[in-house]
Parts: sequence; C-alpha cells; structure tokens
Amino acid sequence: MTNYATTPAGYGAATTGQDALLLAARVLLGAIFVQSGFGKLMALSGFIAGMESQGVPMATIVAPIGALVEAFGGLAIVLGAWTRLAALLVAVFTVAATLIAHRYWDSAPDAMKMQQTQFMKNLAIIGGFLSLVASGGGRFSIDGWLSRR
Repeated sequence: MTNYATTPAGYGAATTGQDALLLAARVLLGAIFVQSGFGKLMALSGFIAGMESQGVPMATIVAPIGALVEAFGGLAIVLGAWTRLAALLVAVFTVAATLIAHRYWDSAPDAMKMQQTQFMKNLAIIGGFLSLVASGGGRFSIDGWLSRR
C-alpha cells in the first residue's frame, strides 16, 4: 500500500500513468489473441487441418487446447484477470505458434522475408507478455481491483 504522505510529490500521478500504460499494453497485446482465438474456435476443423498440414502431431487434441489458450488467455490479459499466469500461457502459445507457422529458414525464397517479419513480430509480442509476467496487470485490472478489496 502506498503511503502518499511520505512519497515524493507527483508519485501518485506517476503510478496512475504506469497503470494506464499497463492497461493499454494489456488491451493492445490481448486483443489480437481474443480475435484470433475465438476465430479458431468458430472454425476449429480448419485450424486442425492447418496444424496437420504443418506436421503437428495430435493436432485434433493440440488445436482446441491452443485455441482455448489463445482466446481465453487473451481475454484474461485484456481484463487483467490472472494476468501473470495468462501472459505466461499466451507467451508459451506464441512461442509454439511461431515455431510451427513462421519457420522462415524453411520457407520458399518468395515467402522467406514475410515469414521472417512474422517471426520477429512474434518475438516482440512474447517480450510484451514477459513484461506483463514481471509487472502484473496494474491497478486498472481485475487483479488490481481484487488486491484492493
């Protein structure tokens, strides 16, 4: 608990700013996973077929688990509920998805640059999730609300 009587001037504004940035980070990182994950759940057979074509073993088991982690993990991140756990799970999902779908080193020459860009984008997203693992959801989150109760 912050004791504002003994903290430097402006500290409350600084933490409010940090919490607002954490909210923005959660929404921006989580939104794409909510959209993509629920899209996969609504077209699960296509997602399974895509994973099978990539050579993923047990795709009929792995695909629904991945889609659920993506959709509900993304939603938990947006809401700031179980933020650290959700960010870790979605980071692991993103590592797996990156290694399955964006192996630029195995791509045809005409697709290599695009796959490398997707690979590097996913590394940045993983970094964002690891930041949320370290920081938590902030005050403007369900986790923050529950910690103040």
